[in-house]
Amino acid sequence: MATMRAVQIARPNGPFEIVERPIPEPGAGWLRIKVHACGVCHSDSLVKEGAFPGIPYPRVPGHEVAGVIDAVGAGVSGWLPGQRVGVGWNGGYCGQCDPCRRGELFACVTNQVTGISFDGGYAEYMIAPVSAVARMPADLPPIDAAPLMCAGITTFNALRNSGARPGDVVAILGLGGLGHLGVQYAAKMGFHTVGIARGKDKEPLACQLGAALYIDSQAQDPAAELLKLGGAKVILATATSGNAMSAVQGGLAVNGTLLVVGAAPSMQVSPLWLLSGCRSVKGWYSGTSIDSQDALAFSSRTGVRSMNEVFPLERVSEAYDRMMSGKARFRVVLDIGR
Repeated sequence: MATMRAVQIARPNGPFEIVERPIPEPGAGWLRIKVHACGVCHSDSLVKEGAFPGIPYPRVPGHEVAGVIDAVGAGVSGWLPGQRVGVGWNGGYCGQCDPCRRGELFACVTNQVTGISFDGGYAEYMIAPVSAVARMPADLPPIDAAPLMCAGITTFNALRNSGARPGDVVAILGLGGLGHLGVQYAAKMGFHTVGIARGKDKEPLACQLGAALYIDSQAQDPAAELLKLGGAKVILATATSGNAMSAVQGGLAVNGTLLVVGAAPSMQVSPLWLLSGCRSVKGWYSGTSIDSQDALAFSSRTGVRSMNEVFPLERVSEAYDRMMSGKARFRVVLDIGR
């Protein structure tokens, strides 16, 4: 029986284990993917620490997957071996529950998550339902594509659904793993893009990524600076600090939206400020496979790229620790090879 290398976690808070496993066979409606690269995302800590309810162990994490179709299961049409594909956080949908029937595929009652509900991309091969798979442009290298399957789609999809129009002031709070992509997408979408982060030293990076203006939240009041521009139509909050989110909300324009994608435990919101200007605070889920496909295509056409630190599969523990340290610039990717 043919085998593959895979990285599994045998129990909550257990170590990463590099094991030999049989190469899985795709069932009806599923595809097998030869993994070329897989991003290491902070959400993988949910598997590592057992923080997501109902995870069956041992489990192979990884939901920022880029590779090629290796085999197709029964009943699959429109997908062929050799096609370049990606798989993200959304692990597919049933198409039959009420949310699916209403077109809210992300809210499918099956709640399937790649690398949680089924084994993910920290392996040489994985299987995934067809509904979870996105086509990947031919000119996008796997290492570049992998982080776009989570950090990329999250920021891209939030911005394109934010209600902002080209020329509107759009601020990106945070210039980390999500924010450095958010600034690029906002600039490429034609927004008057403002980067907000802590420290003067981040200004050159913000400008390099496409920001027209940078606000150092340590030296300036970000809300006051945004109001000098007439207020922000959208503030995309990628930072995981509730205090930082609270500090910028006063910079929203009338009918502006604080769009939250950073998973902060809590934040303070001023009801008076919201109601006095018909402002809103809204969360945004990443998206489904077709959203990922759109993000990949947009990134390929416009040159949006993630800044990555790359590790081989056998250094997975080091890669994970680097990601969790918060010091990576800016995404960590496992190069699983061809």
